Amino acid sequence: MNHWIASLALVGGVLLAGPALAQMERAPAPEGAEVYFISPQDGATVENPVTVRMGLKGMGVAPAGTQSDGTGHHHLLIDTPLDEVNLDQPLPADEGKRHFGGGQTETTLELEPGEHSLQLLFMDGRHVSFDPPVTSELITITVQ
Repeated sequence: MNHWIASLALVGGVLLAGPALAQMERAPAPEGAEVYFISPQDGATVENPVTVRMGLKGMGVAPAGTQSDGTGHHHLLIDTPLDEVNLDQPLPADEGKRHFGGGQTETTLELEPGEHSLQLLFMDGRHVSFDPPVTSELITITVQ
């Protein structure tokens, strides 16, 4: 009997995990939508703390969880190539993938001295990319 329950639990776990790994439907991005860095500028040499100001055109900023057409919130990729991000799944938060689910448009960062790449990714209320993705240009900064 216990073996049967354990087997059912394992099958149930796989069945429950399956849909979580499936692609999520991506909301369409409004035509002409843009996300960009107000500061820092590409190639800048900066000191800690690094202030990052995020700009947006053609869409609205709303807190995470808000599902309204044409709205979302900022995410910042730090030393994380965009091609390593699964745009069909919610973006996991870690040191290289920062979320601004409160609707923030500015933040300060403490970064190790040296060169760093930064890229903005504007995502919907579920932390899923729009289609097409709304991303900034990749910039490089040097922290002294």
